[in-house]
Parts: sequence; C-alpha cells; structure tokens
Amino acid sequence: MYPAIFYEEKEGGYTVIFPDLNHLATCGETLEETMAMAVDCLAGYLYTEMLEGNDLPAPTALDKVDPHCEDDEGWEYTKSFVNLVSVDVAEYAQQHFNKPVKKTLSIPQWLNDTAVRRKVNFSKVLQNALIAELNLKKTL
Repeated sequence: MYPAIFYEEKEGGYTVIFPDLNHLATCGETLEETMAMAVDCLAGYLYTEMLEGNDLPAPTALDKVDPHCEDDEGWEYTKSFVNLVSVDVAEYAQQHFNKPVKKTLSIPQWLNDTAVRRKVNFSKVLQNALIAELNLKKTL
C-alpha cells in the first residue's frame, strides 16, 4: 500500500500521483477509472522494481502526505485528497503481466531437431535465457 494524491482536474477527469515512487503518475476520466489506473500503475512499478532487484521505499504515513506537495505553477485543479492504493503484486502480475504471449522465432533445422529429440522445453529455455540476458530476477 502506498499513499497517492488524487487531483480532480478543472477540465474534468482525475490525475493521481505517488509521491513516494518518484512521482509516478497516471490519470482517468472518472474516479473509478482513475483508481483502477492507479492500481495498475502501482502494480507495474512495484513489479518492475522487484524484478530488477531494487529496494522499495517505505510508504509515507497517510497523515504525513501533503496533498499540495505536487502542485506545479500553472496547474489548476478543483480539489485534491490523499488515499491509500493497495495491490497484491504477485496476484496482479499473475493475472496481467505473466500471461503467456505467443512468439514466433527461427532457429536452424539441425538445432530444432536435436532439441526436439532431447525433449527440450523451448518456452522454458527462452524464458531463462531472456531473464539472464536482461539481468532480471525470476518472476513472482
């Protein structure tokens, strides 16, 4: 759970900013859509940080967040409020980020034949190779 500042925009819609997470921001047309976008944004950020092995900052206490700390000159909004946004990153990742995607690739025939004979799991090998190549940790 991280605190987020929600801003009702003068022109309509909402902006949400997570001051603890490098001012991570998203937006939506309605408050409900904005909350869904905030959950998605938070999940994506935390998931990426975990994959890259980065430490996560401690969340600021809700009552310590200044709803005007993100104010910028010329930015007009009607009102703002601070709310906690919560997400189970592992569950969200399983449903949204870890879905298998089909990839087409080409390898030499002799390599394919040898791998098939040895009952190699192509998907597993490719996943492990990409994780190593990108210097990532295993998925959640």
